Amino acid sequence: MVSVFKIEGDKATAGAQVALPAVFLAPIRPDIVQYVHTNMNKNKRQAYSVAEKAGHQHSAESWGTGRAVSRIPRVSGGGTNRSGQAAFGNMCRKGRMFAPTKIWRKWHRKINVNQRRYAVVSALAASALPALVMARGHRVAGVPQMPLVVSDEFEGLIKTKTAVESLTAIGAYADVEKAKASTKIRTGQGKMRNRRHVQRRGPLVVYANDNGLTRALRNLPGVDVAHVSRLNLLQLAPGGHLGRFVIFTASAFAQLDAVYGTATEVSQHKSGYMLPRALLANADLTRLINSDEVQSVVRPKAERVRVARQKKNPLKNLGALIKLNPYALAHRRQELKYQLAVAAKKAAKAPKTACVKEHAKAHKAIKKSKYATLVSEEAYDF
Repeated sequence: MVSVFKIEGDKATAGAQVALPAVFLAPIRPDIVQYVHTNMNKNKRQAYSVAEKAGHQHSAESWGTGRAVSRIPRVSGGGTNRSGQAAFGNMCRKGRMFAPTKIWRKWHRKINVNQRRYAVVSALAASALPALVMARGHRVAGVPQMPLVVSDEFEGLIKTKTAVESLTAIGAYADVEKAKASTKIRTGQGKMRNRRHVQRRGPLVVYANDNGLTRALRNLPGVDVAHVSRLNLLQLAPGGHLGRFVIFTASAFAQLDAVYGTATEVSQHKSGYMLPRALLANADLTRLINSDEVQSVVRPKAERVRVARQKKNPLKNLGALIKLNPYALAHRRQELKYQLAVAAKKAAKAPKTACVKEHAKAHKAIKKSKYATLVSEEAYDF
């Protein structure tokens, strides 16, 4: 429920309570708002281009080849330093620009109707959250509630002085003063094109019946007014940023359900339109997963014991070698058979070898004595 504030002099008192329209529960989609705002902003541009003949008003012609100069067109005539100078090209002095701008450029963008409506309801839903409104820079510390709804007497204001008193009573005039103090001279060439000053946005007043309200508020800096059936995203989310400070009159607030419909009823003003619904009613996934209702039906966590597989060297492990090369087992068997055959042959020769060694050992002493005898007798026959 939302309270409707009645303004009496310099005080605002909470009166009757009304139900919160369903549009304030719509999903907040900054991506859609940014996309739609960017395209809508392009639809109010004015076409511009350079002069059609700019840079081509010369009696220039190329000299051709053979004169040791480039083939760019050159100004004809003589008797002045302009003659012979290059012309026309975008790299030349007084030449045309590259790809001159034309007024038949595609300036405007088409936007899906449903996307535009989605962006508007998202901006309205964001305007009811104080955190987003304050994050956008609005001064709403003295505002009693969000969304702020005032009685229908507010629509009958005629004098700006009375409007200032009413805004002060509901705590909204601080935002107007913020917008007034933000007025600065624009940077760039725009200051010479009838848009010399820039300033921040203040509150947006949404009304249902204009009984003098627009005249009372039109001279307040930063304050915008809009009819409830003609809400514009460029006003609800200036710059594509959600969280505009919006003040509703009671009549306008009551018409929101008829204009935008609800989650179960179609709109009365927009053919077949129904408010978008979020896929998740509660976006706090951690709270959902850890809730007793979910935890009571889920399976317990499976404790998997992961054993690291030992890597074996096939050069040292026969089993690993056989997995890589099945012929390795047969090759190893042939090798063992060959080794056994060599060992048996060697064993058969062993007695004969031992006998030869003993015979050589026995005759070694005789050979030494014969050699010594020959050396001593010097029996050399040359």
